[in-house]
Amino acid sequence: MLDPLLLRSFVAIIDTGSFTRAGERVHLTQSTISQQIRRLEQQLGCPLLDRAGRQVVATAEGEKLLGLARRILALLAQAEEQVTEGSLQLSLGVPEDFAAGAMAPVLAAFARDYPEVRLEVHSGLSHEIWQHFEAGELDLALVKQARGQGAPLASWREPLAWVDSRDWPASERDPLPLVVFPSEGLYRRQITEALDGQGRRWRIAYVSASLASLQGAVSAGIGVSLLPKRLLQPDQVTLSHWPKINPVELALHAGASGGEPLTRLSAALIALCDEVMGPQ
Repeated sequence: MLDPLLLRSFVAIIDTGSFTRAGERVHLTQSTISQQIRRLEQQLGCPLLDRAGRQVVATAEGEKLLGLARRILALLAQAEEQVTEGSLQLSLGVPEDFAAGAMAPVLAAFARDYPEVRLEVHSGLSHEIWQHFEAGELDLALVKQARGQGAPLASWREPLAWVDSRDWPASERDPLPLVVFPSEGLYRRQITEALDGQGRRWRIAYVSASLASLQGAVSAGIGVSLLPKRLLQPDQVTLSHWPKINPVELALHAGASGGEPLTRLSAALIALCDEVMGPQ
């Protein structure tokens, strides 16, 4: 198989008529260019260049190769251009309750304004999103966190509420059944610490990383949970006179680079969160 690097040097010699000038064009030394041509001639089994005159010219065999070499190099350049076209990528991490619904129109508008940008959206638990962001794998991270953490672009207060099923209440059971996120989840730690502080007996009845799954479990009467107040479902009730929970915050963090697309997407997300989270 012919090496494109050898073909590039061969074409440069023909175009410039000199090994020296060809080396300058392709940023190689004259000796390296000479070695490349010897390799190419050995591979094809024939001389490709006539070095007898003041200028280096192609032999008959070299003339046959020249047109093909130009086509090969042009196709390689075209392939590179098409593959890398629109390769600018932005990655966004969001909690599950923001991954769909109201966010979809915002992301669709961004895609229309920046069709060359490939947008990757990752949803999950906030601590996982934050780990990916700190590892440099995300350009933007929208996370639930303790208030005052880090230096976000913007943050919004997220009040929490103890929630129970309207039709199948679980709050009077002993031990109290809990519907919770996995152990790394922010709300789970607050639940157990608050109940331990009151000396209330509890047990883990249901665990899921999915917010929709937790909401369904609460509505079905499997147990009590601590969830964002704004996400209360019609078949759920808030429990008053329960341990007070400090609100967490929703915070938007941005990486160090990204240019105008990152700035525009950040502004759109801030506007969305202002609308969704309401007056602060």
